[in-house]
Amino acid sequence: MTESHHPYPAPPELTDAERITRARAAFERLQTRRSCRNFADTAVPREVIESAIRAAGTAPNGANHQPWHFAAISSPQTKRAIREAAEAEERKFYGADGDTPRAGEEWLDALAPIGTDASKPFLEIAPWLIVCFAQRKGGIAEDGETQNYYVNESVGMACGLLVATLHEAGLATLTHTPSPMGFLREICGRPATEKPLMIVVAGHAAKGATVPNHAIRKKPLNVISSWL
Repeated sequence: MTESHHPYPAPPELTDAERITRARAAFERLQTRRSCRNFADTAVPREVIESAIRAAGTAPNGANHQPWHFAAISSPQTKRAIREAAEAEERKFYGADGDTPRAGEEWLDALAPIGTDASKPFLEIAPWLIVCFAQRKGGIAEDGETQNYYVNESVGMACGLLVATLHEAGLATLTHTPSPMGFLREICGRPATEKPLMIVVAGHAAKGATVPNHAIRKKPLNVISSWL
């Protein structure tokens, strides 16, 4: 026996011209999104973060198991703990303590135009950190045992919607992925069946914040698409 079905939600009745206008408008808003590494400590209402997480929760996912958890953090103490743990891993990544860098030379060369290093003050300054966890098990009932499917793909799409919604709300964002990230599971009190995937930093850009010229370059449509 299968569950009953509901009618597909009716999309808005639009002309082709209206659809084109909407798609272009969405692109024009999203193309202004840039990763931010200089945040102000200006407060952001919790309701904004709640709505963004709800939007993330609408993402397509394997078997509708919704294999994600978002830990929204505003506590100064918890943000400090995350920064300290993340910077400890980042120093190993960059070889900041004089040791051999965990990252290879090619990786470090790729990061050089962005100007990143082991210092991550934004983890403490920004009003919100959203730690995104991928749930290997749990199912829709969150029982901690049922196998989940297409986990990374599902959570990746959810994170994309999260960032897009925060941008739509007028906030600056940054996806931060210290490696390894196991410390986030411990700090956030999450089970061993969950894998930290990224930290989404959210808030207002600091006055005078800049974006590296390298980050402005976007591949054109004829490079990122093919039409068959």
